[in-house]
Amino acid sequence: MLEKEVIDFEKSIIVGIVTQNQSEEKLNEYLDELEFLTYTAGGTVIKRFSQKMDKPNPKTFVGTGKLEEIKYFIKDNDIKTVIFDDELTPSQSKNITKELDCKVLDRTNLILDIFAQRAETSYARTQVELAQCQYLLPRLTGMWTHLERQKGGIGMRGPGETEIETDRRIVRDRISLLKDKIKVIDKQMATQRSNRGAMVRVALVGYTNVGKSTLMNAVGKSDVFVENKLFATLDTTVRKTVIKNLPFLLSDTVGFIRKLPTQLVESFKSTLDEVREADLLLHVVDISHPDFEDHIASVNQILQDIKSADKPTIMVFNKIDAFKSVYFDENDLSVEKTTKHYTLDDWKKTWMSKLGESKTLFISATEKANFEEFREKVYEAVREIHITRFPYNKFLYPDYKDAVENE
Repeated sequence: MLEKEVIDFEKSIIVGIVTQNQSEEKLNEYLDELEFLTYTAGGTVIKRFSQKMDKPNPKTFVGTGKLEEIKYFIKDNDIKTVIFDDELTPSQSKNITKELDCKVLDRTNLILDIFAQRAETSYARTQVELAQCQYLLPRLTGMWTHLERQKGGIGMRGPGETEIETDRRIVRDRISLLKDKIKVIDKQMATQRSNRGAMVRVALVGYTNVGKSTLMNAVGKSDVFVENKLFATLDTTVRKTVIKNLPFLLSDTVGFIRKLPTQLVESFKSTLDEVREADLLLHVVDISHPDFEDHIASVNQILQDIKSADKPTIMVFNKIDAFKSVYFDENDLSVEKTTKHYTLDDWKKTWMSKLGESKTLFISATEKANFEEFREKVYEAVREIHITRFPYNKFLYPDYKDAVENE
């Protein structure tokens, strides 16, 4: 079965560049992620290509020599797709496609493709299509030959309109239609949120594939789809959850990623409203990932962008069962100790210690390790918000009658 799946995967190569702003080490991290994205989209990476440049070539992204090398490799190995790690300009995409004569994608295009595959509900599909149309609008030349051609006539724009102008008008009309559709659904969702009453809202946020949905299932006894691929969850799932008889709403949101396409941030703004309206954020981190600190920074940046960075937050460091550190010999003076040698105890003594014990958790959602501590800390945080909202709650204040009388 596994062999058949591998055979069905589309043979691809990935391309990136080392610049003044991006070291070789950082590029390799991005290419690792791009390879995982390619696998998620249904491709298998045969080879990586990289080049050191001051800045991307404005015409072909990489140099002409490197492009020639890629071209020969494509022909010799029957490669179907070339994927670039950075977003290509319309002219770069056109020039590269003409030169290589195969399917050319960039990171943005690939992420949009994954979102299109993963969208289950009408709302998610509408948001993804809007993002795709906004991305494709400036790249229409040579890409929209399948669109209906209008040559003029009664009620038409007239024979003077070129095919590319007709295509642009069709896409602009579609964008306008999708935006109107999203506005209608947004109103419906806003009404749904307002109907939930004054219950405390807790949102799971974090990088993609850190285990948010697994945690949601474990805590809320839900059945959210879980898979070891990027962007397994697109639609926000909200469940009523109870810890120690204290109810609250727990939501699982779409995962974030480095270099997240601006089109997706725009079209998924309403989905991110669950984050904006949350009273408490559980920032889930895959501590077993070597780049987890970069992931935290990426998520924090997006939270900043949607004006949610100042919300009460608990850092949930997940997948401690998969955490491994490189062995370090204290007596070997020739080797410098780096973060790759850190144990969990070492990490807890770093910047994490400044967050405070009440703001950090180390768990395994799959193994349910330290789950009692997790439930206790979430309960305390929700209880604190609940007390502020309902000062004389019977459950939280058994002697609330006295408090009312004394007031």
